[in-house]
Amino acid sequence: MVSTPKLNQQYWVARIQEALSQQNPLNLSFLCRHTKCLIFSLCLGLIFLISKVHEELLNPFMPCRAKTNVMFLKTHKTASSTILNIMFRFTERYNLTVALPADQLVHLGYPSTFLAHFVEEFQTIGQNYNIMCNHLRFNPSEVQKVMAANTFYFSILRNPIPLLESSYIYYKDIVPAFRISKDVNEYLASPTKYYHPADYKQNIYARNIMWFDFGYDNNAEDNKKYIQAVLKEIEQNFHLILIAEYFDESMILLKHTLCWDLDDVVYFKLNSRSQDTVQTLTPESEEQIKAWCSLDWKLYLHFNQSFWRRIEETIGLEELEKEVSRLRMRQKELMETCLLDQEAVGKDHVKNKALLPFQPGDANILGYNLKQDLDNRTLRTCQKMVMPELQYTSYLYAVQHPHKKRKQLGLPLLWTTFQGKKQPTAPN
Repeated sequence: MVSTPKLNQQYWVARIQEALSQQNPLNLSFLCRHTKCLIFSLCLGLIFLISKVHEELLNPFMPCRAKTNVMFLKTHKTASSTILNIMFRFTERYNLTVALPADQLVHLGYPSTFLAHFVEEFQTIGQNYNIMCNHLRFNPSEVQKVMAANTFYFSILRNPIPLLESSYIYYKDIVPAFRISKDVNEYLASPTKYYHPADYKQNIYARNIMWFDFGYDNNAEDNKKYIQAVLKEIEQNFHLILIAEYFDESMILLKHTLCWDLDDVVYFKLNSRSQDTVQTLTPESEEQIKAWCSLDWKLYLHFNQSFWRRIEETIGLEELEKEVSRLRMRQKELMETCLLDQEAVGKDHVKNKALLPFQPGDANILGYNLKQDLDNRTLRTCQKMVMPELQYTSYLYAVQHPHKKRKQLGLPLLWTTFQGKKQPTAPN
């Protein structure tokens, strides 16, 4: 039996090139005799390459590159203000450009369907924004005019039962359906008595608000075929949907998916309200929400399932538990470093009114008091973590568009530099 010669890829490439270029019959004959060896060698190389790729996919410790082009659809009353704060801090950390509301707007045209010109200086900057995260009603074709082709899209959902109760308190003064009812249980006992579809733009918070935020008709009929088509479209438009009830788990999944650091997703809970403003829903009201907001209910059920599938396929429950523990430990460290009271306080107890959140309806939105005598670097970090949505939006707008008139929100001077350890002066 003829022994098989040792194969060298470079050698074989050279022999093939020589044979083909010179059209030498002897060389071609030699190559033909050893074709099987050549194929065998190439197959081995291919198997080795596939095994290496597979190893990299399975190994969670392989280095990856952080995604910096990210669009977050900020849904209402879903812990989305906390995520907006995370996104804004990430923007500053990596010196990115955020698509901010134009002129004096604080939302990107909401509740109107989003258009690209709602973004400040879109005509000048074009498709060169890294981050988009302020409230908007999703319109994929227009968003794609603003964001790069490789943008990562994600959003967050909340159980419609506590969501509607929260909306009722938060928007009590501005939503006709809420304003003319005594309390949330009275509203839900006969919602059609108070809710008029003709006033849908004023009443959007009173029914299927998440469905509306994703760009769909919140008064549409509960049709199985229609719902399945919408769910499929959302899956095509968004790479990830998080769940508010599992916020820490959501942050770990987001961290893994975007290849971010732990400090990129650590947070203090923002825009939450005092427990004494929560109205207790009757069992009948809870069941009524599932029917009245059936589009939101089915949206939530669907993506709650896909959320846990994604966890199991990527991180695994055991590793998830460890990482959630690390996140909470880091959060506790920062709270001990930053916060005077170690927790959020009611609106009347926020000492620095520059850090007081917007106070709508009957809600008592909580805020934070920072420790005194923090060094400048720590102070900046702590301020950013507790900065409410409107203040942070205004601050980034002034930094990113210094030639534009600042958003008139009655806010303090720019927090771009600190000449001492004093916190910014509250407005008069």
